[in-house]
Amino acid sequence: MGTPVLVSAVVIWEVGIKRHLGKLDAPEDLLDQLEKAEVDLLPITPRHADRVAALPMHHRDPFDRLLVAQAQSDELLLVTADSDLAHYGIETVW
Repeated sequence: MGTPVLVSAVVIWEVGIKRHLGKLDAPEDLLDQLEKAEVDLLPITPRHADRVAALPMHHRDPFDRLLVAQAQSDELLLVTADSDLAHYGIETVW
């Protein structure tokens, strides 16, 4: 059995905003497609939101900061092309 893949609600939220603004070509039914693919979905919890406030300002993007908080809180590896997020002491890969 392989490593589980989690997709954060943060990703679905940001993709929806960028799609609406015309900055990203993504399916309108992204959530449905992820559910059909049986991807594990990671909700945003109050603990995640609280952790964001404690993060140093290495990065200003609120979506990325929430992803970092989730990675820290849940001890997850974060898949990202943004090398600046490694400043938070989380494990990243791309």
